[in-house]
Amino acid sequence: MVKNFFKNFANYLMKADMILWLLLAAISVYSLLLLRSVDSSTGSSYFRTQLVAIVLGVVGAVILSLLDYATLANFWYLLGGASIFLMIYTALFGDQVLGSGGVNARAWIQIGGSTFQTSEAVKIAFILTFSKHLDTLRKREWINRPLHVVLLGCHALVPMLLCELQGDTGAAIVFFSMFLAMSLAAGVKLRYFAILGGLVLIALPLLWQFGMDEYQKLRFIALFNLDDPNIRMDAGYQQYQGRISIGSGKLTGQGLFHGSRVASNSVPFQQSDYIFSVAGEELGFVGCSLILLLLLLFMAKVLHVAQTARDDLGKYICFGYFGIIALQSISNIGMCLALLPAMGVTLPFFSAGGSSAICMYLGFGLVQSVHMRRKEGEGMRLRRKAPLRFTYSRIQEHR
Repeated sequence: MVKNFFKNFANYLMKADMILWLLLAAISVYSLLLLRSVDSSTGSSYFRTQLVAIVLGVVGAVILSLLDYATLANFWYLLGGASIFLMIYTALFGDQVLGSGGVNARAWIQIGGSTFQTSEAVKIAFILTFSKHLDTLRKREWINRPLHVVLLGCHALVPMLLCELQGDTGAAIVFFSMFLAMSLAAGVKLRYFAILGGLVLIALPLLWQFGMDEYQKLRFIALFNLDDPNIRMDAGYQQYQGRISIGSGKLTGQGLFHGSRVASNSVPFQQSDYIFSVAGEELGFVGCSLILLLLLLFMAKVLHVAQTARDDLGKYICFGYFGIIALQSISNIGMCLALLPAMGVTLPFFSAGGSSAICMYLGFGLVQSVHMRRKEGEGMRLRRKAPLRFTYSRIQEHR
């Protein structure tokens, strides 16, 4: 039994993308070090929670990688139905979080004494359902028919509206980025995106006047007025403090576990939304650059897997996962540097959050599934030729 285990483990290592696994391991260790620093300074337990989430996520990733992603996508109707139910249930009965300035979100549910953000799981389900939708249209050559492009937009609009119903605009924007990345990968013509962009520009004044809550408007205003003392102490407080922490680290930082502002908890939510500020203060420009480098290498490898996928379905899955990481990385780091408004979007893999970490690893498992089956299409073509050669030889014998 032990011999079979090691044999299967060796076979898995040979089939899996080990460079991607090594990049993920490096990111995970870095994340745990930053959270351990927060724990040692503030007496919290984010490290332990994140470690448990990573272990569960790795197990889930391995299991998903062993399954054929095409088989999983065939259950799109179950995944879609479960996602809608989960989001509506959360919006109605989930845990409510009230914040300053009118923040009112209901995006978490209780599972075993812990909170779980349901939109994180729905992101992974959306990768599969939307990939299946795109693949079906592509095979039927309907991908650029206006009606079907509109239906693609409606598909993406469902989770976006449900996120807004929960009061989680950040998650809605992530779904939009996934829609863009996957649709572009499928070959949807740019004219449709140009039309969409025009409609958004036209709707912006109405959105500002009637669609945005007061705290959301204040976050945009604060972005350009952080030098105003009143803004610093109100809507721009987090970004102002985060920027100070990052700047205080200079080139090499104050040293891991030695950040004075980390110890005083100067930056609210430094373990999650502002984990980048912890790296900036304690490890400086070098530590921040390392985060950027690891995420860029990881995303580049995901795109490489997309290029080598056996079919379009696998390519769309990789692009959907890429869309999550790219948007959340840009939004979170831009927010910490006060280049973009605060949206409550976490930094992939680095920010504390069990549900976010587990689901990011599940998405990683789907990408590994695509990689591990990249040669199966070629093998199937060879098998289809075999009966023809056999038939020809039989005819020669009869002659």
